Amino acid sequence: QVQLVESGGGLVQAGGSLRLSCAASGRGFSTYAMGWFRQAPGKEREFVAAISWSLGSITYYADSVKGRFTISRDNAKNTVSLQMNSLKPEDTATYYCAARRSTTALAYGRSYQYDYWGQGTQVTVSS
Repeated sequence: QVQLVESGGGLVQAGGSLRLSCAASGRGFSTYAMGWFRQAPGKEREFVAAISWSLGSITYYADSVKGRFTISRDNAKNTVSLQMNSLKPEDTATYYCAARRSTTALAYGRSYQYDYWGQGTQVTVSS
């Protein structure tokens, strides 16, 4: 089992950057595929980015963030990060980190594919 804690959210102006981090506790972090999702008020939770297990050779992004966001992982530190650049007001949401035990070279883009979730961190982008 793994526990996830997100950090790094905040208030930023449009065009700015933020870096979210997700710290995982528990054993075997490298055997988990990881993902980031977000949920804005009154909207469904949506996929943002995902990375495969181990070295994270496979990454996958929502079209809305492709070219602006980068997901990465550091297995030595049990963390996964989301670098967010060129932020837009429509990126405003609560961002959630998610984990799924997987030893296949896949990155997962559906919320039901994940077994563990963090509590979320708020990102607000002002115009």
